[in-house]
Amino acid sequence: MMNVEDRFLKYVKFDTKSDPNNENCPSSDKQFVLANYIKEELLSIGLNDVTLDENCYVMATLPTNIKDKKVKTIGFISHMDTSPALSGENVNPQIVKNYDGKDIRLNDEFSIKVEDFPEIRNYIGQDIITTDGNTLLGADDKAGIAEIITAIEYLKNNDEIKRPNIRIGFTPDEEIGRGADKFDVKKFGADFAYTIDGGYIGELQYENFNAAYAKITVQGRNVHPGSAKDKMINAILLAIRLNDMLPKDEIPAKSEKYQGFYHICDFNGNEEKCEMYYIIRNFDRAEFESKKQYLLDCIKKLNDEFGEDRIKIQMKDQYYNMKEKIEPVMYIIDKAKTAMEKAGVKPLIIPIRGGTDGSKLSFEGLPCPNIFTGGHNFHGRYEYIPINSMRKAVDVIINIVKEFSEDE
Repeated sequence: MMNVEDRFLKYVKFDTKSDPNNENCPSSDKQFVLANYIKEELLSIGLNDVTLDENCYVMATLPTNIKDKKVKTIGFISHMDTSPALSGENVNPQIVKNYDGKDIRLNDEFSIKVEDFPEIRNYIGQDIITTDGNTLLGADDKAGIAEIITAIEYLKNNDEIKRPNIRIGFTPDEEIGRGADKFDVKKFGADFAYTIDGGYIGELQYENFNAAYAKITVQGRNVHPGSAKDKMINAILLAIRLNDMLPKDEIPAKSEKYQGFYHICDFNGNEEKCEMYYIIRNFDRAEFESKKQYLLDCIKKLNDEFGEDRIKIQMKDQYYNMKEKIEPVMYIIDKAKTAMEKAGVKPLIIPIRGGTDGSKLSFEGLPCPNIFTGGHNFHGRYEYIPINSMRKAVDVIINIVKEFSEDE
């Protein structure tokens, strides 16, 4: 049986970067390469109903070994793609043995500095997997895949451990917000599931942002600057004025915990025309709606002043806080907490300041909170994951299975 770290080190060698500019599913064909590898691995382990569909979703079953009563079906889900923020090609992991609490040199140019990432000192004495400074690592979410498959292989090989029906699923394109778009909840057939896609050890999450985006076009009126008095409307200045109308402290750099924000992600143009792209985030649904309305009110005020609908907006909701779908089945959170405690892990219940496949799946009828992988600093060259945290994630998955078996 392969251990979790060796399995993880195999997976990160596959370049699975998703492509936000490609509307196909998957957005990059190279995700199929890992998907096919995983499919063959699951078949070799001896799982049932192993499938890989045309959209690059892998699913499989470890059937119950409880024969005398009706059992639930639980699911575990992770994603195969890595963030487009940094290259995932030629990933060359380094293993730091018995970490000494000092800065970790990645290469001549980059280091994981304790001053910048003080939480790494929590892992003094442990073995840590890092990048070589040239790529991301891919712990988000190849660690989750490795942890799920390692746990499932253990359960398959230790049939004396009672288990309910278990479904596992691996998705493409989570990093570009499409991971659940073509996930067949009915085919998956679970009563509930857990995504293994969180960060540091102990994370247990069932709240996430409500989210929307806004694409804004500002149409100016350009005139030669030498004769522009009382004629020119500079789109750049008008766009800046709109941004300045938004609350100064409601930005990512000044928000934390349950605080929401407006975030301008892109701004380009000239005095004739500007385009702006915002994301809007809030945990509370009423405050989320209020934030969106405030932006619309700001645009109306400027259009009333400058006329001619100079500012146009396209705004769309992206996902919602899954808390409202998890609260009716809070026992799945309680079971996960108990599973962590039995593994010697302190549960850390915190909100997800972002989105998750689990949010969309929860609203499609599959309640799906999120559990830690053990990784830190996702999406960049400073990404790392302690091996012990991965092993603990495996233990937690196994313990969750045991917890639900005891109920049956």
